[in-house]
Amino acid sequence: MRVVVLGGGFGGMYTARALRRTLGRKAEIEIINAENYFVFQPLLPEVGAGSITPAHAVSPLRFILKGVAVRKAVVDSVDFDRKVVTVFQGIQRRPTEVPYDHLVIALGQGTDFSRMPGLEEHALKMKTLEDARRLREHVIEQLEHAQVTALPDTKRGALTFTVVGGGFSGVETVGEMKELIDRSLPFYSNIDPSEVRVLMVEYAPRILNEMPQELADYASEHLKKHGIELMLKTGVKSCTHRQLVTSDGEVIDTRTIVATIGNAPLPVVTRMGLPMDKGRIIVDRSLKVPSRPDVWALGDCALIPLKEGAADRHDFAPPTAQFAVREAKRVAKNIAATIKGKTPGIFAYSSRGSLASLGAKRGVADLMGRSVTGFPAWFVWRSYYLALLPGLGTKIRVMMNWTLDLIGARSLVQLRTFRKPPMRYVYYRAGDRIYEMGDRSDGFYTVISGAVEMERPDPETGEMTTRIIGPGDHFGERIILGATRRRTTVRAKEDTKVLVMNRAEFLMLTEGFEAFRDYFRPYMDKHGVNLPSDAPKSDS
Repeated sequence: MRVVVLGGGFGGMYTARALRRTLGRKAEIEIINAENYFVFQPLLPEVGAGSITPAHAVSPLRFILKGVAVRKAVVDSVDFDRKVVTVFQGIQRRPTEVPYDHLVIALGQGTDFSRMPGLEEHALKMKTLEDARRLREHVIEQLEHAQVTALPDTKRGALTFTVVGGGFSGVETVGEMKELIDRSLPFYSNIDPSEVRVLMVEYAPRILNEMPQELADYASEHLKKHGIELMLKTGVKSCTHRQLVTSDGEVIDTRTIVATIGNAPLPVVTRMGLPMDKGRIIVDRSLKVPSRPDVWALGDCALIPLKEGAADRHDFAPPTAQFAVREAKRVAKNIAATIKGKTPGIFAYSSRGSLASLGAKRGVADLMGRSVTGFPAWFVWRSYYLALLPGLGTKIRVMMNWTLDLIGARSLVQLRTFRKPPMRYVYYRAGDRIYEMGDRSDGFYTVISGAVEMERPDPETGEMTTRIIGPGDHFGERIILGATRRRTTVRAKEDTKVLVMNRAEFLMLTEGFEAFRDYFRPYMDKHGVNLPSDAPKSDS
């Protein structure tokens, strides 16, 4: 018996752990995740503010899931009839099929900013560890820039920090970010505190809609006293790398936009073809996908009813860690029951309350209907999440980070991690494989020197044909069509230097650079690919 879990977040990690405890060695359990670690999402705002280090907000999956096979790979698709998951894994991103008897989908959600032009390109997010680490780097970079610039407009933009979204993530992010700024300013002599502007933009008439009104009011008053402007009943119309335009038409000069809104299903989940509603996979009260007796879903990617005939938003499980942990235990019990031929139980859980940190050692908490505010709520927030952290070592490290943060200054060291350039030269020796048929399509190649040999089956006869590609020629342009797999095999015929351009940058050039677009126009017309009619024209 093989149980495969997709996703290593709260839902996936706790499901794999519960399955091991419930089934023991009666089943082979495997978890598939894009990273080999579990991210403790509630701590991301603190990572972004520097109160804890990035490494202490994550735990290695192999350490905390003893007895569970961990596969670091990207999920591409699921064949439910054949009961196999196709993943891209390894350095070459080779497609690999992983069989299952029971499948648990816990992939979470992504973001969609398509209704707000410019937000995807210029906003910082708070979804991953890299997002949080990048936020801290960015804030310090703006302070460094404001310290030395002689241009008033530039300084104003650098010292204006905007968070979009007034939910838990947005409130905690803006509070922690303001604390990072305040505690850093004494080291920047050319910045007066009055020059700093921190804003929260929220479309609803109040923040923290998930909490009682009195707690939301307290949170609003605290944020205002802490120097944070609240722009309620305000949406985002568009943004650039230097400005944000609100739904009211106000133009805000800002070089920092943090978006905590726009949750949307991941493309891989959409491609599965499962029944969905409100951007989530529909499941019954046992967390099973209808018409798929061996497929289960939980967490942010699943629409989980809490009662029969659920219709209202509050009739479904909220996408919180508190619920995901309980859902995981129920899924494990239900899979065990199904294996034994028994009827799975229903998921029934009532929230024990909700917590939010506001920064500056203040918080709000709804504990079993009792409201707690200020320092006690903040202390409860830290205590609860410290207890929920997986692994004693992680708990100790986070507690030490918090203790040191209380008695010392925040570090202003700005570390930059290496990122592979989106356009880069790559050298191959004669005979080296560049990619094989079936590999993931992830780049466009131009031969600078040398030559490559491309093999592909003839579409009519199926026989293999060979083509030599030399300097100035290119290959890999099928990414224009949105292809995810290679249809050819390419190897270096001799020592070769190629220029590789990532998929996103290639598509940007195709859309935005007229000469580049015209060069590929015959190819696009042949395959029926259309670009926006308002693509920019040259003014030269």
